[in-house]
Amino acid sequence: MIQRFIENIEKVISTTPLILSSNIQKQFSPDSKTVYIKGALIFIDSSILEIAIFANESRNAVNVDKYRFHYMYRHGETLFRYDNAPHHREIATFPHHKHLPDRTIPSAMPTLKELLNEISAMIGRK
Repeated sequence: MIQRFIENIEKVISTTPLILSSNIQKQFSPDSKTVYIKGALIFIDSSILEIAIFANESRNAVNVDKYRFHYMYRHGETLFRYDNAPHHREIATFPHHKHLPDRTIPSAMPTLKELLNEISAMIGRK
């Protein structure tokens, strides 16, 4: 189950033409039912998406316990970040939220495909 989750991530990355390079690392627990995925994707405009996902397999499902998707210009200025760090208790979707340069808004955890579609649209507007 967790292997299929990882394979899906790798497939989405490999089929996204705006990605120039990817460096994704996986660290498994001894029983291979928990994985920490981290890395970075570099896009054709040199923007960067840093990915961190902590997921585990239980009861024939994969649960994402923690995540962070940080999208930024190549010089480090944040464009947006999705995460579920337990701050911003005032947000309706707590702990899930999206950081923008000037505010934090409610958000569900996006799928990687949704995230890459959002980034593709932003690159297309440049």
